[in-house]
Amino acid sequence: MSLPPLPPAITIKPAKRIGLFFGSFNPIHIGHLIIAETVAQQPNINEVWFVISPQNPFKDDYSLLDAYDRLHLVNLAIEDNPKLRASKIEFDLPRPNYTIDTLTHLYDKYPNYEFVLIMGDDNLQQLHKWKNYEQILLHYHIIVYPRIGHATSQFDEHPKIQRLAVPLLNISATYIRQALSQNKSVRYLVHDKVWQYIQASGWWKRQQKTKKQKTD
Repeated sequence: MSLPPLPPAITIKPAKRIGLFFGSFNPIHIGHLIIAETVAQQPNINEVWFVISPQNPFKDDYSLLDAYDRLHLVNLAIEDNPKLRASKIEFDLPRPNYTIDTLTHLYDKYPNYEFVLIMGDDNLQQLHKWKNYEQILLHYHIIVYPRIGHATSQFDEHPKIQRLAVPLLNISATYIRQALSQNKSVRYLVHDKVWQYIQASGWWKRQQKTKKQKTD
């Protein structure tokens, strides 16, 4: 007895549509939060996840906080926003790790979710250098926010690319770290709770001291 023919394919609506915001967030600042909030307010996005990149064990970067410290700062900054979430999913993945590997792992862990990448113009210009970038463009939509000083890219007209109008704030995490190491205030550049925690911890001052001792 032969089986009946299969019914036409049915498109299943994902349980959630998640925007993935990758970065070191060293530290998370107001610019990051504005981008995430703008994406989270899109009608087809349920949540935005900050995917914190882990520390590279093979590179001595004394300005890079421990991954769990940066995770804590992100959680402090977003704890009152139910649409924003911090993710440490990359902390335990094999290294070197690439975005396509993280996306594959997320798909395995959350098969009913749809994931959307969030990136700046600068990263979009370099997308052709990413591992398996063709597969990323085939299977994932990308929301792109503007960056000062970055022109258009070869992917601007791609159907999976969505440009998003976000206020252009020239806030640099590098500037924030340098200011902190010089005992300058970065209040209003970071969330109040992040600022309070940084002041109490004195992380970057200690790291600058450690760096000086290592290089002397």
